[in-house]
Amino acid sequence: MKFAILSRNPKLYSTRRLIEACGAQDHEVRVLDPLRCYMNITSHRPSIHYKGEKLEGFDAVIPRIGASVTFYGTAVLRQFEMMGVYPLNESVAITRARDKLRAVQLLARAGIGLPVTGFAHKPDDVQDLLREVGGAPAVIKLLEGTQGIGVVLAETHKAAESVIEAFMGLKANILVQEFIKEAGGADIRCFVIGGKVVAAMKRQGKEGEFRSNLHRGGEATIIRISPEERSTAVRAAKVMGLDVCGVDILRSNHGPVVMEVNSSPGLEGIEKATGKDVAGMVVSYAKKRVAETAGQKKRTRTRGQG
Repeated sequence: MKFAILSRNPKLYSTRRLIEACGAQDHEVRVLDPLRCYMNITSHRPSIHYKGEKLEGFDAVIPRIGASVTFYGTAVLRQFEMMGVYPLNESVAITRARDKLRAVQLLARAGIGLPVTGFAHKPDDVQDLLREVGGAPAVIKLLEGTQGIGVVLAETHKAAESVIEAFMGLKANILVQEFIKEAGGADIRCFVIGGKVVAAMKRQGKEGEFRSNLHRGGEATIIRISPEERSTAVRAAKVMGLDVCGVDILRSNHGPVVMEVNSSPGLEGIEKATGKDVAGMVVSYAKKRVAETAGQKKRTRTRGQG
């Protein structure tokens, strides 16, 4: 089979591991920078060109689209879908998960556990908004933030009020969430492939840091998750319509709560913590789905809700 990997940097650990996994399973693979792709959008003969070459013959595309290039990257992925190439994750599912507000609303509608979350537009709503999420301490998140950037823990009511007003003054869209103190600066990353949790790790933030992201100095260890946590992760992935994703869960006093569903989860932390060949599982699943959808005129469908 012939695979395309949409990635801006072939030297990244996750991209390299996917290349290796494709090679180990005797698949042809090519890494394409989505920003270097350009498209001919026609009704019957859609095409993608790359550095002057027309791209043809791909069986599947594995999107590793960074948050900063979501708009153009998903446009390229849609073009592959129009050409009948199987997408590991669909463009509509990626854009759904990248919109933090939309994702939280969809997860809430499905009855999945979440931190109490508030959203407002005007500064004069701040006092009531903070009351709605249980007051300080509170977590304030930029909707466009990634890897823990743009996430602030406001420990007092006055600090929360000041941060919210500052963000609003910059015309930034933010979410305000209750702080799950009992999580102790740790979360659980569940790696979901095809409706199953194939690996899970605990990420512990460094001392004095409430964010557990590995990019911010957090440490990863293997963990055994409960049936409820496993079910929560699988349901969250299904609601987003993602076949491959990382679901980040906090252990709260009222059960597991979902912090985020990541459509391009990194492989380095999960593989090193668990010792599992997650990249190989991703490629094997893609191969299986290509075979299952072979001969279908339309190899994508809008999964999830909304």
